[in-house]
Amino acid sequence: MIDPISWEFSYPFILAALLGGYFLGSIPFGLILTRVRGLGDIRHIGSGNIGATNVLRTGNKGLAAATLLLDAAKGAIAVLVAAKFGPDIEIVAWFGALIGHFFPVWLRFKGGKGVATSLGLLFAFTWPIAFCALAVWIIIAVATRYSSLAALISSLSCPILAWFISTPQITEFYSIMAFLIWVKHLANIKRLLQGNESKIGANNT
Repeated sequence: MIDPISWEFSYPFILAALLGGYFLGSIPFGLILTRVRGLGDIRHIGSGNIGATNVLRTGNKGLAAATLLLDAAKGAIAVLVAAKFGPDIEIVAWFGALIGHFFPVWLRFKGGKGVATSLGLLFAFTWPIAFCALAVWIIIAVATRYSSLAALISSLSCPILAWFISTPQITEFYSIMAFLIWVKHLANIKRLLQGNESKIGANNT
């Protein structure tokens, strides 16, 4: 767990942590890996998302796994590096990495849906909550085969768990994280309600 935020540090450190986290979080690994492997622009495949679930629609499971791990790693690295400069810097880098993934400047601010990156941030910040959220995702995904539904429910579990086992500040930040994930999944929510959301392993959009 981290200590409560004091915000007693200089603005240059705030800016460095925010920008560092942002640019690390904004690396579109799904897009980069699929292009390197000659699979074209992932944004023109399946749902058009740059995350691991859509990379899986290319039929390359290894590439999808690599995307998942790298997207999670960039979130974790942003926090772990910033942690060397104090818990407050850690918080700023956490927020920067999340926003960078959601709104990367390289892709005209049209980024991923934040599931893997959020998982990496969770592991670096509060690993017990990360394991619980991952377990929730796996259970829902296996039961329904809806990656989006698993992400939505898993993200909601984070602030609830934080309320019981972490600090009020972490609960607030995880609430923001869950809110952003839900906003990025609005199209998926609509398809879920209409009954035409694609399932894990499907090739349709």
